[in-house]
Amino acid sequence: MSRPTSLDSLRKHAVSIRQPEKGYRFSLDALLLADFARLTSQAVVADLGTGCGVIPLVLARRNPAARFVGFESNLEMAALACENVSGNGLEGQVEIVSDDILNIRPRFPVSSFDAVLSNPPFRSARTGKTSPLAGRDTARHESTAGLSDFLAAAKYLVKPGGRICFIQHPSRLAEFVVCAQHLKLALLRLRMVHGTREGKATMFLAELAKGSRGGLTVEPPLILRDEGGEYSNEVAEMIGEQAKKTSGVSETSEV
Repeated sequence: MSRPTSLDSLRKHAVSIRQPEKGYRFSLDALLLADFARLTSQAVVADLGTGCGVIPLVLARRNPAARFVGFESNLEMAALACENVSGNGLEGQVEIVSDDILNIRPRFPVSSFDAVLSNPPFRSARTGKTSPLAGRDTARHESTAGLSDFLAAAKYLVKPGGRICFIQHPSRLAEFVVCAQHLKLALLRLRMVHGTREGKATMFLAELAKGSRGGLTVEPPLILRDEGGEYSNEVAEMIGEQAKKTSGVSETSEV
């Protein structure tokens, strides 16, 4: 039996998202990644671990000439992503593939995409707290595929010179850089995300490229909340003021 769902609206992006009432729900990190990506107007884009499809849907509204493929191994979430694509009238622009990223190679030729995005699980297997809510652990903790697998899949899919954008937990930054170097992916942009100006980083955003030797740019930190606890002006502009009130957006997938 399917679990109860809610329908949450991101009015700034003209997108409605159906997702489980309890368990894995999309969070702010997905919207941060969507904003961080710099897509060309007619890009063909892959999203690895798309969940309910929020990243392709938001970016499809922003880039009506681009095309998106979201990969999701969780059957329930993939079904919801398909429902969200049709519910938002984006069938001609967004495709959902219900499969593990380890099975991508037989499905798509090498270098099929202009850009690859991923908001993979923040925690490696058997680390951190577990959740009693169905579906949340597979979103927070790696199962069949690890961080190196997500990066390898992204390298396989992206064209030479194309862009790869990830969001991850700062505790895995060193691992991320080592994996990228091993795969000969150049780290081009890095931005740390802080809950408050005085707080430690809670996430990082990174852009890599295949077949590029460009230098690294470390961008100014992204501060989520101001001294009063409200979203910073940059974040409020990014996700829309209504996100302060909606139940659809939690702070991060760690919550």
